Amino acid sequence: MPRSNSFSTNMRIRFPVLAILLQVIIIILFGIFVRYQPADRWSEPSVNIGLYPIFQDVHVMIFIGFGFLMTFLKKYGFSSVGINLLIAALGLQWGILLQGFWHMASNNVHNTIESMITADFSTAAVLISFGAILGKTSPVQMLILTIFEITIFVCNEHLVVNVLKATDTGASMTIHAFGAYFGLAVARLLYRPGLKNGHPKEGSVYHSDLFAMIGTLFLWLFWPSFNSAIAKSAGEQQKAIMNTYFSLAACTVTTFAFSILVEHRGKLDMVHIQNATLAGGVAVGSCADLDILPVGALLIGSIAGVISVLGYKYLSPLLASKLKIQDTCGVHNLHGLPGLLGGIASIIAAAVQVNSNVSVGMQAAALGCSVAIAIVGGAFTGLIVSLPFLGQPPDQNCYDDSVYWEIPIQGGAPLGSNIDYEEDPSKLTVEA
Repeated sequence: MPRSNSFSTNMRIRFPVLAILLQVIIIILFGIFVRYQPADRWSEPSVNIGLYPIFQDVHVMIFIGFGFLMTFLKKYGFSSVGINLLIAALGLQWGILLQGFWHMASNNVHNTIESMITADFSTAAVLISFGAILGKTSPVQMLILTIFEITIFVCNEHLVVNVLKATDTGASMTIHAFGAYFGLAVARLLYRPGLKNGHPKEGSVYHSDLFAMIGTLFLWLFWPSFNSAIAKSAGEQQKAIMNTYFSLAACTVTTFAFSILVEHRGKLDMVHIQNATLAGGVAVGSCADLDILPVGALLIGSIAGVISVLGYKYLSPLLASKLKIQDTCGVHNLHGLPGLLGGIASIIAAAVQVNSNVSVGMQAAALGCSVAIAIVGGAFTGLIVSLPFLGQPPDQNCYDDSVYWEIPIQGGAPLGSNIDYEEDPSKLTVEA
């Protein structure tokens, strides 16, 4: 458990050395292994340029959707968007390599647009985990976590897809449940007793919530592309798009309804609207390309909205007080619980034989393995990133960009008025 006198937040040497070292290693590995797809295979559907629009939709979700969704913290917008960019840029390179190693041909990793999409998927798991520990980690810690998590993620993905032969086209289990429980395990290892009663900077203001809503809208609009990107056929891709479309719509309606229902003053809570409206896209992922019919998608989305709102309202406080898991963004409610729901829905779909090639046992094994590997892998990674020399901020400086970023100054005060930065940045605890 970190102590306040063990923190050293100066990144001048540690971050550049680690970042450059990792990039050099990746450059060397790319030079040895990575090649373009052979010219005689460019006509295959999997490498057709027609995938580029879907790739770009997924790319927008990774860099804009996830990034802006986390800008709700009133003093952590730079880090939410900026570190999101850093994680994704490093992660997609590492993901290309590791996922390619499972499918090498002639000792080469052949890069295609499809492999770029799956590399983006691997970074999505890390960004979900990032949400659980948002505001409490350093850039150095996030570099290390990215490398470890993608390595473990790729192994679990190979187990689920290639060994168990489970269906998880929209990755409810392999990305969302995995990323959420990995992040929660890390958060448990990084537990801070000093934050158990909250933190003055762990909150939003009007415009930070509005920025976060931008992320929500980008994610909501492009989620059908995410869930259909790696579908095996045009027919399955079309079903994935439609099922996600209906699930998101139903989820949004139930989210608004239950947000008003559970709030004691009968008003909408922006936390619910920013997050729970997306739970339908998460939950329908494992069934996205199956013959669940539009009514099945509507049912899954409706349930996802309900459990996500209830999770934010009642479960998150229990996780913090009873299990000592401080989940900043509530990833358990947006990705964890809906991811479990998606896995269970795929088991039910297999049981009623909506598709003959889907096995109940394999779907159940895939869900169990994804959660178990995530928790064990997250705990191991949490032990690594909790080392006291990795630059994590002391409790009083959590959720504050000023620790690691230059903040614009105007007239002796932070730019934009004291609403966001009422403190003098010189008072921050930054040790050499």
